Amino acid sequence: MIDLHCHILPALDDGARDLDDSAAMAAQAAEDGIAVVCATPHIRHDHHVPIDEIAGRVAELQHHLDERGIDVAIAPGGELAASAADELTDAELARVSLGGAGGWVLLEPAPGPLDATLVALARRLSERGARAIIAHPERHAGAGFEDHLRDLVARGCLIQWTAEFIALSEPDGYVMGLARDGLVHLLGSDAHSARIGRPVRLAAAVRRLAEVRSAADVAWLAEDAPAAVLRGAAVTPPW
Repeated sequence: MIDLHCHILPALDDGARDLDDSAAMAAQAAEDGIAVVCATPHIRHDHHVPIDEIAGRVAELQHHLDERGIDVAIAPGGELAASAADELTDAELARVSLGGAGGWVLLEPAPGPLDATLVALARRLSERGARAIIAHPERHAGAGFEDHLRDLVARGCLIQWTAEFIALSEPDGYVMGLARDGLVHLLGSDAHSARIGRPVRLAAAVRRLAEVRSAADVAWLAEDAPAAVLRGAAVTPPW
C-alpha cells in the first residue's frame, strides 16, 4: 500500500516532533503493510516550510530509516492549501507535487464546506499542468457536498479520504454510499505523529472499502492509483 498524505518529516510543520517520532511513524506504516509514505508538509501561510528543502529533508529521513532497518520508502510532496496555491511559481508547484513528478498536487480545501471556488482553483491548476487530489473532504461537508465532489471529479480531480474516517464509517452509511458511487479514489493517513492522533495506517480502511467495492477496485485505490500519482502519470478510475 501507499500512503499519499502524511506529515512525517520531523520538526517542519505540525507533524512529527523529531526524528524519533518520524521513525516511529515509519515503523507504524511498515507494520500496517504500507511500503511507501509520501511526506506532505503543509504549504500554507501559518507554516514556514521552505519548498526547496523538502527533497533534501526527505533524503535525510530516508537515510535515517535505512540505518534503522525500517523498510519504508519516503517520497516527497506537500499538502498545498487552496489559499496559497495561486501564489506558487510553476517550479514551486512541481516541487510540492506528490512524488516530485510534477503531475499531481494534494490540495487542502479552505476551511468550511466545499464550494465552486475549489472547482475553479482546480481548473487553474490544471491549466498550469497540475492535477488536483482533494484532501480530507469529510471535513468540508455542507450544502451540495456530493454535487461539488462530482464537479471536482468532472474537472479531473481525485478525491482522497482520511483512512481512519473511512475505517470508522458505517457499512450502510452515507460515506460508504459515496464509495459505492465511485467517489472514494484514494486513502491517506493524514498522520501527524506516532505519539498522538491518527496513526500511519490504511489497512482497516481498505478492509472497510472491500465491503462495498470489488477486490480489483480496492487494489487500484490502495496501490495502483497512488503508484501512478507518484510517477506523475494520468489516473482514471476503472469504474
